[in-house]
Amino acid sequence: MSITDWPAAERPREKLLERGASSLSDAELLAIFLRTGVRGKSAVDLARDLLSRFGNLTKLFAAGKKDFCDVHGMGQAKYVQFQAVLELSRRALHEEMETGDALNSPGAVRDYLQLLLRSRQQEVFMAIFLDAQHRVMASEELFSGTLTQTSVYPREVVKRALYHNAAAVIFAHNHPSGVTEPSQSDRLLTDALKQALSLVDVRVLDHFIVSGSGCLSFAEQGML
Repeated sequence: MSITDWPAAERPREKLLERGASSLSDAELLAIFLRTGVRGKSAVDLARDLLSRFGNLTKLFAAGKKDFCDVHGMGQAKYVQFQAVLELSRRALHEEMETGDALNSPGAVRDYLQLLLRSRQQEVFMAIFLDAQHRVMASEELFSGTLTQTSVYPREVVKRALYHNAAAVIFAHNHPSGVTEPSQSDRLLTDALKQALSLVDVRVLDHFIVSGSGCLSFAEQGML
């Protein structure tokens, strides 16, 4: 049955307009993005197939072009649209961080980091540099490594903090393994960075670990 044959209140677009986007399931939201289905399947059916094939929205959006385009009904145009949506979301969250005190909008920082890092297949270590009012000055990916580890050099981090004339910094890195719990090396690295940056009067405000299952804050866990 085509979506146009559904009761109006159950059609994804009409449902969104009447009840808001949060009332829709992942498949219904994805169906609005897809717009049309394929022969024998509505857009919602196709969306469910995509979620089943890739596991969840995170893995779907992280899919490579070949894997994505191999799905019947998908193609390069849809893949490009998906990537554009992700980049727009990243930029919107980055703008939200830049417009105020990063400590007073932890949700924006967390959402930005999760969107940026959770689907990466290698470990990436990044820093958000802040001024004295904790406004975002810049964010940079400083180091990248393998599936399980990244080499981080405190001296290089200090150099980047001085380059930006930062007063504070928030660190983040991802765990492609899916485990959010910090390792002993994560704790030791954070301590080493705090000590190195304290010599140039730069405060470490937080260190986030991002994985597909969540986002852990060192500050919230009392580990700073």
